[in-house]
Amino acid sequence: MNEQRQQAYLNLIRSLLESPNGEEAEILAANQEFLDVGFVQKVEEVAQMCSQHGDENTANWLQGLAMQLREALNLDNKVDLQSLSEEEIQTYYQFLMEVLQVTADSGVGVYPLLLRNADKLDGMLAETLRRWGTNRLREGNADEVGKLAEVIAFFSYLMTVFSLGSKASNMEIAITGYEVVLNVYTQQAFPQYWAGTQNNLGNAYCHRILGDKAQNIELAIACLQNALTVYTQQAFSVDWAMTQNNLGFAYRNRIRGEQAQNLEQAISCYQNSLKIYTFDTFPYEWARTQNNLASAYRNRIRGEKAQNLELAIACSQEALKVRTFDAFPYEWAVTQNILAGAYLYRIKGERSENLEQAIAYLQNALKVITFDAFPDDWAATQNNLGLAYPERIRGERAENLELAIACHQEALKVYTFDAFPQQWASTQNNLGTAYLTRIRGEQSKNLELAIAYFQNALKVRTFDAFADDWASTQDNLGTAYANRIRGEQAENLEQAIAYFQNALKVRTFDAFPYEWASTQYNLGAAYADRIRGERAENLELAIACHQEVLKVYTFDAFPVDWAMTQNSIGIKFWCLLSQNKES
Repeated sequence: MNEQRQQAYLNLIRSLLESPNGEEAEILAANQEFLDVGFVQKVEEVAQMCSQHGDENTANWLQGLAMQLREALNLDNKVDLQSLSEEEIQTYYQFLMEVLQVTADSGVGVYPLLLRNADKLDGMLAETLRRWGTNRLREGNADEVGKLAEVIAFFSYLMTVFSLGSKASNMEIAITGYEVVLNVYTQQAFPQYWAGTQNNLGNAYCHRILGDKAQNIELAIACLQNALTVYTQQAFSVDWAMTQNNLGFAYRNRIRGEQAQNLEQAISCYQNSLKIYTFDTFPYEWARTQNNLASAYRNRIRGEKAQNLELAIACSQEALKVRTFDAFPYEWAVTQNILAGAYLYRIKGERSENLEQAIAYLQNALKVITFDAFPDDWAATQNNLGLAYPERIRGERAENLELAIACHQEALKVYTFDAFPQQWASTQNNLGTAYLTRIRGEQSKNLELAIAYFQNALKVRTFDAFADDWASTQDNLGTAYANRIRGEQAENLEQAIAYFQNALKVRTFDAFPYEWASTQYNLGAAYADRIRGERAENLELAIACHQEVLKVYTFDAFPVDWAMTQNSIGIKFWCLLSQNKES
């Protein structure tokens, strides 16, 4: 496929993501010449890229679009070999034979062959493998079939870890191979091989790019649970621990079901894994599982947040007993990043010291995660530093904000709109937050820049695709307009109130209690400053908002926020009394 058409696909995807809600059908109708299997595959590849970088909302929207297009265009993930000439079919067949022979002879020695023939690592090869492999395994004698199934299974594994070429195609080839060998490795005839293949197939579905992401995770969970019917703790303890760890990853990334429950399942799986993966017997696997457990605790919804963060820190520090800088530099850096996230939001301990720790851990990570070696991870770490500096208590406040802005701008060297739309939008939002509180420069200009960055973020963060992120940016825009210097103040405050009310469409008390309270507080402040409407009524609305906030900002849970809100309510009651006396 030529480069020009690939770029046209990316431009069309960008247009769809940037378009206002409801205009997608019109854009697709105007670009019908690009609506083919290549475009659908490109949508699925971009979706996977978004998912890998944490942009699940964009990933899900794109996967949904791909599914609709596949249905409309009568496409599926299978490839029609009839569209190839006989010569092309023979070329793929001969290449497959060579690949399997080299795999049988030298294992990873097949990689140079794959690299030289990257153009053949596609859906056609997967379908050739499916058809030939299924027929060959059905017709051969038992000895030949057993050996061939072993080779196909090993080749499939090698494809899952092959880092070059199209990752989407590589994973489809691997999935096809595993599915083919399951015709031989049945649970009844070869229970252990069947369980191993189910585990590997589950991992492949976890990392699959094509197809619906949510459905892929469900398939992964089903495969891994299949494996556990054979891999019991008593009979195959090490394999059981490995599969438990993989199942934990699947639940941690699950889209369907209640997120809180999925995280509990993930934690349970990791804890099961640690029953076998001990420090003494399996130090590397033990450390990896501790690291995974730390990630789960950091994001945990149930339980006390402060305690969950302490558990995340403890697990990360355990992992670092093995993941040292000298022995495992990349893994060490990954764990440094997780520790930074836990300290950034840590509730216990001195806040200023926690923030210094978070910054130190992120700076540690950058010793290994460089722009050249790991650009995606580098950008994520820069973005995290940008989040830490505005919170920093030590040092000059103005300088910390300049450092935050610089970090976010560094991240945008990698996080472009085309390559990482959600990360780009997140960084735009973060830049807006930094400019909102910036001390240096002209304040009115900083606020205009903040508004512009927030509005950029909303090009990706739509209500339908990314409701939570949309609400966050709406809240930020409300704050920006409430403080805006340019424009008519009365109109700016009306805009602020509208943005806060928008945010509360998503930030409900039940779903997001802390965020709900924060936006309620902001809305109350905007009503207190409101110019339009009756002054007494606006003050009543402000008091009502802040009294609602106290459902979350309790003395025990958030003493500083509780005190701030109590003080605010007192001031507004005083203003209301003064207003009543005047009238």
